[in-house]
Amino acid sequence: MEPSARKTFNENFSTEKYNDLITSLNKGLENPIAFRVAETPVFLTDDFKSKLITAGNDIISVILQSDFKQLTERAISEKWRLPNENDHPHFIALDFGVCSDENGNIVPKLIELQGFPSLFGFQVTLADNYRNAYDITSDWTVYFSGLEESSYINLLKKAIVGDCDPEEVVLMDVNALQQKTAVDFELTRKYIGTPIVSLEELEQEDNQLFYRVSGERKQIKRIYNRLIFDEIESDPDIFDKVVDIRQPLDVEWITHPNWFYRVSKFTMPFLKGDYIPKTQFLHMVKDIPADLENYVLKPLFSFAGQGVIIDVSKNDIENIKDPENWILQEKVNYEPVLQAPDGGVKIEIRLLYLWPNGDEKPTLAINLARLSKGKMIGVRYNKDFDWVGGTIAFMKD
Repeated sequence: MEPSARKTFNENFSTEKYNDLITSLNKGLENPIAFRVAETPVFLTDDFKSKLITAGNDIISVILQSDFKQLTERAISEKWRLPNENDHPHFIALDFGVCSDENGNIVPKLIELQGFPSLFGFQVTLADNYRNAYDITSDWTVYFSGLEESSYINLLKKAIVGDCDPEEVVLMDVNALQQKTAVDFELTRKYIGTPIVSLEELEQEDNQLFYRVSGERKQIKRIYNRLIFDEIESDPDIFDKVVDIRQPLDVEWITHPNWFYRVSKFTMPFLKGDYIPKTQFLHMVKDIPADLENYVLKPLFSFAGQGVIIDVSKNDIENIKDPENWILQEKVNYEPVLQAPDGGVKIEIRLLYLWPNGDEKPTLAINLARLSKGKMIGVRYNKDFDWVGGTIAFMKD
């Protein structure tokens, strides 16, 4: 991490500035932000930025392989497999922990990946508010690939809206405005004009979908999908109450739900590189490692860290009834490199890619970062700490 920028930030930090930041972020929102925003952004060195880009390129090269769909067919549950899948994901998110290697060098290590959107709207506003609250100079940017704010929003609109009218494209989730990410939904609507529609608000006629605005019915041509099927799987009767979106429908998915499974933990055993932890499908592990303390067990079909076994024992492995649905992954040890007033903080950085129709490959566009003092990055491990939560990384332009 960039030491001089960190020193200057910490010397000039005040609780009043942080409170002003939160007040400014919440201004004009229908509801306050439902997750914790960290006191500080991250400041990256050029060297670490370069390593992140290299790590991302290694992973993207696998997703670009002509046989990638064939490799990942088993990733898709038949219960949630949807027809009319397109050729590529419109969004890719790569999560890296900030770690140290065997030589003590600070390096990124892949934690997880998703063929699913993240906070593509909120991060723009978050960066602007950090910049204003803490007087971050214009030679620091949160964007990659030569983008700045206006060109980034244009790329986001190209990916989500494409050639449609924004009113023909809906941002859709179950109970959309009650989600913790509702702030991102609101800001996406502000930036690109797409309405927010809940799953339960969809109407169907033949194979077409509609939503209503002030009683007027409007046809949906594209769905900017924010629905994760795990969130509705607990209700076996869900599609008796709402439109069954698993049907062949005359809509384009941005991105198609099948990509949520294809680009996921399932992909990790196919990846190689200096910044990829050794990962195997559990049913393909011939010899259980003697140093299990250096591994974690992860279920393939869960999200938000659910079901992960951190302190793995031989007994844990032997008790897994469906080893083909688990991975054994080399443990990634975060290095607490961000210096807060009361000590070191661990960092995770998410690279966010946009891949509009017609583009040859995805564009690395913006980032998201999370700070942690707990055993893991998630909210439930950090609820009693400050200088933790959602943030963003600034880099020299």
